[in-house]
Order: sequence, then C-alpha cells, then structure tokens
Amino acid sequence: MKAKYLIIASLLLAAAQLPAQRIWTLEQCIDTALSNNRNIKQQQLSYKSKEISYSQAKANILPNLNASAGQSFNFGRSLGADNTYISSNSATSSFGISSDLTLFDGLKMKYNIDAKKAELLAAGADWQKVEKDIILNVSTVFLQVLQNKELLKNAESQLELTRKNLTQRKELIKMGKLAEGEIYELQAQEAKEEFQRVQAENNLQISKLDLSQVMDLEDFQDLDVMVPTNLMENELALLSAEEVYNSALLTRPELKAAQYRLQSSEKNIAIAKADYLPSLGFGAQVGTGYYNMSRLPANESFNDQISNNLSTALGFRLSIPIFNRFEVKNRVKSAKIEVENTKIEIEKTKIELRKTIQQAYYNAIASKNRWESSQKSVRANEEAYRFASQKFESGRANQYEVNIAKNNLAQSLSEQTQAKYEYVFRMKLLELMR
Repeated sequence: MKAKYLIIASLLLAAAQLPAQRIWTLEQCIDTALSNNRNIKQQQLSYKSKEISYSQAKANILPNLNASAGQSFNFGRSLGADNTYISSNSATSSFGISSDLTLFDGLKMKYNIDAKKAELLAAGADWQKVEKDIILNVSTVFLQVLQNKELLKNAESQLELTRKNLTQRKELIKMGKLAEGEIYELQAQEAKEEFQRVQAENNLQISKLDLSQVMDLEDFQDLDVMVPTNLMENELALLSAEEVYNSALLTRPELKAAQYRLQSSEKNIAIAKADYLPSLGFGAQVGTGYYNMSRLPANESFNDQISNNLSTALGFRLSIPIFNRFEVKNRVKSAKIEVENTKIEIEKTKIELRKTIQQAYYNAIASKNRWESSQKSVRANEEAYRFASQKFESGRANQYEVNIAKNNLAQSLSEQTQAKYEYVFRMKLLELMR
C-alpha cells in the first residue's frame, strides 16, 4: 500500500510539472507572427533608412559650417607675414572658419526633398504589404489547424460509435443472440476508423507545426487554437467583386507603393532638368595665423598675431552650364523612361488585383454553395445511417450495409468540415483585399 501511494504521488507530481497548454486566438497568432517575423524587421530597417535619407534631403538646404587648423614648418627661404620671402626657417600656424550656402540650384534640393518623401511613403506601404501577407498566411494556417481539429473530432466520434457497437455485439454473441461471424465486419470497420483517426491526428500535428513556424515559435506540442466567435460571418451579400476592387484601389498598399514611386520618378525628372539652369552660391570665411621666423630678432606674441592677422572674406559663386557632353539631356531621358515604366507597373498591379479579387469573390460564392450542399448531404446520410441501423436491428440488413452507410456519413462530415473552412478562408482572403 505504501508503494502504491508513492507511485500515485510521483505521477501527480510529474503531471503538475508538465507545461500548461496555451490556447491561442487568431489575433494572438497574428500579433506574435508580426512581432517575430524577420521580413517585417527588414522592412522596418528599410523604412528607417528612407527616413534618414528624407531627413538629410531637408537638411541639405541649410548652410554648412567648418573649422580648420594647420601647422607647417619651412626651412630656407620662408614667406613672412608681410608676404615677402626672407632667408629664415619658419613655423606657421593657421586657423579658419568657413561657411557655404546654396542660394539657387534650379530647385533641385526642393525636388529632392519631395522625391525622398515619396520614397519614404513607398517604404511605409511596402511595410504594410508585408504585414498583410503575413496576416493572410497566419490566417490560412490557423484555419487549417481548426479544420484538422474538427476532422480529428469527427474521426474520434465515428471510432467511439463503432467501438460502442462492437461492445454491444460482443454482449449479444455471449448471450447467443448473434453469430460470432457477425462481429468480423465491425472489427474491420474499427481498424479502418482507427487508421483514419491516427491520420487525422498526424495532420493536426503537422498543421500545428506549420502555425508555430509561421509565428517563429520553437515549441508546438502544447499549442492549441481557439475558434473565433465571428468565424462564419457573411459579408458576400454586402459587397460585390467590383465594390471590393474599388475599395482596394484606395487602400491596397502595393498600389500605394507604386503610386508613391511614380511621384518619386516624376520628381527625378525635375531634378535632372534643374541642371540646365545656373546655380548661385554664397560663401564666407574668417581666418588668422601665427608666424614664427627664426632670423627675426623678435616675433610678435601669439595673441597679437592672431588678432592682427585676422581676415574676413565674403563671396558669391555663379555656375552657368554651357556644355556637359549631353549628360543632363540623357539623365532627363532616363528619368522619363523610369516614369513610363512605373506607370506600366501600376497598370499591371491593377490588372492583377482585379483578377485576384474576381477569382476570390467567385471562389467564395462557390465555396459557400459547396458548404450548404455538404450540410444537406450530412443530413441525408445521417438519415440513411439511422435507417440502415434500424434495418440491421430488425434483421433486414447485414453489418456490411450498415458500414457502407456509416462510411458515407463520415465522408459527408469530412466534406462538410472542409467546405466550411474553405468558405471561411475565401471570406478572409476577400476581406484582406479590401
């Protein structure tokens, strides 16, 4: 008895140490995948890079400011502070501050700011596109897990029913009310349904593995999912394929990204054309120096020389392009070609989007019809199985006929489950395309 209690206590302790199974909702799976996905992280880095480029484009309109310092040593004849050469070794220190400001560059900097802003917005749209793709991918695998859970439940229910019938048949055989040979067909049915149950369980484990990989989780053994409360919401009566397409034209991130890149390309034409115009710049410089001549009986002090040698310079710089080997002209042509290419990409994206939405819409309609038909099939096969069972009990049918009716019912239940989740998936796909 003591050993028995020790075994029970050790089993309870081991069970307490097992990891608790976590139930995941669809929203939690999506949030985890978005947080862990490396493509998202790469898009975030790309967006930050575009932010830096945009910030630098705005900063380019500001004047620069540079400080300089130099030290030189001359041997033999040296240039003195009075700008004459004398036979003397010398040491010279120089200090200066300079600034440059572009006053006019054909609005190149302004167009560059606009172009970098458009590129930043395009990077943000690309980020949204990757997120939408991940949401669709997670939703697809999540629904696959739900489907396989239901298929496993169906398989277990059928197996349980067969085993219950098998137990009843064995009792009848013991009482002599049924021939022993009547049980062999039912045992074969049990083995077949056990195989189907194992196969359904394996499919469920594989789909859980797929879901954990999409979320970038290491463990999937204790992973389970919760059926959403709004799983069977029907929106097909509200929106047609054309309405979904018109909504997608305003919201789809891939279209937004292409349009922003078109804006950037158009600004690149203006940037290239700006090189036809003259540019005007302004510069200012303040400098001073210290001279130490070895042949002079006395050099002025460092502070005096720094003060006395102080000089200031202001200047304008005008650059007028005359001939640049057709470089500007060819840059303008290249920018225009890029604009035309981007317009073609936008049209291609719209065409592909329309095709995808139309296919998704009519696939959703078809899957809805299939699901409704499968429900009717289940009801019909339930009645057929009930009738076959009654005939068997009254001796007007054999076990083989009952098994045929039962297999047809199991097949219709499986088809109903698959049709339901296909319909849900089609609806989710259509929803994400809006």
